[in-house]
Amino acid sequence: MTYLEFEKPLSDLEGKAEELRALARRGEGVDLEKEAAALDRKAQDMLRDLYRNLDPWRKTLVARHPDRPHCKDYVETLFTEWTPLAGDRTFGDDHAVMGGLARFRDQAVVVIGHEKGNDTRSRIQRNFGMARPEGYRKAIRLMDMADRFRLPVVTLVDTPGAYPGKGAEERGQSEAIARSTEKCLQIGVPLVSVIIGEGGSGGAVAFATADRVAMLEHSIYSVISPEGCASILWKDAEKMREAAEALKLTAQDLKKLGVIDSIIPEPLGGAQRERDEAIRAVGDEVARLLSELQGRKPAELIRDRRQKYLDMGARGLAA
Repeated sequence: MTYLEFEKPLSDLEGKAEELRALARRGEGVDLEKEAAALDRKAQDMLRDLYRNLDPWRKTLVARHPDRPHCKDYVETLFTEWTPLAGDRTFGDDHAVMGGLARFRDQAVVVIGHEKGNDTRSRIQRNFGMARPEGYRKAIRLMDMADRFRLPVVTLVDTPGAYPGKGAEERGQSEAIARSTEKCLQIGVPLVSVIIGEGGSGGAVAFATADRVAMLEHSIYSVISPEGCASILWKDAEKMREAAEALKLTAQDLKKLGVIDSIIPEPLGGAQRERDEAIRAVGDEVARLLSELQGRKPAELIRDRRQKYLDMGARGLAA
């Protein structure tokens, strides 16, 4: 288990409990199991206190936790008959974006998501979930296909942001993001998006301009990272805590602002502690949101989706 910086006291407590259990297994003390159980209870109380009122910066750290379930984990658990589709038919395939056909609870769907990887090799291969232009063009191709065959689209968002490299810019990164966002508004099929970790900048909006947007309880969704914001506003990346507070990037803030539609509760201590439980919760919410949209005509879906985002802009101007 990887512990975050604010979880160090919890790490010490759980480590001591495990040491006592190891001694008990070797028969070095009859009361050690009881002492370990008492420490476990104390650790559980501490965990509850730590996660009861996480500030925005701590939520950012939880959203970035390397042990959180990633897109690949959700695809393998929630979907059957997964058939990955690769390439943008223009330049190449982007491994930071997963996409393909699948069945979700016996319903045919198209799934698109960012994948960060889970070890050094896969993280490098997946570019840490930062998509290049060909990733967004692959998503556009898949959304076009979903529209043609009347298949709902489910997107799983988890990215620090689009890749800012020179090659990506030369291949039209901003245009690809804009086209992907536009395509979200054009398809006449249900589109449901879930922010499962980081929803960073236009790289997230390109997949999450959806009929319904849900966020896991400790995920974040923002126009810029706290560090990037702090560097621009204060010329000091160390002011990321203040930036996280100002950005209103938590699920709770965004629900109040009307940017997202629902919050998916996470297990105590975050999705990284009870991965299967968190994945099941996401599956249940996706099923609920898809059922809300079932039976709507293409023109109605497109009209309501566009109006949803126009209304957000109007609210922002009024504020």
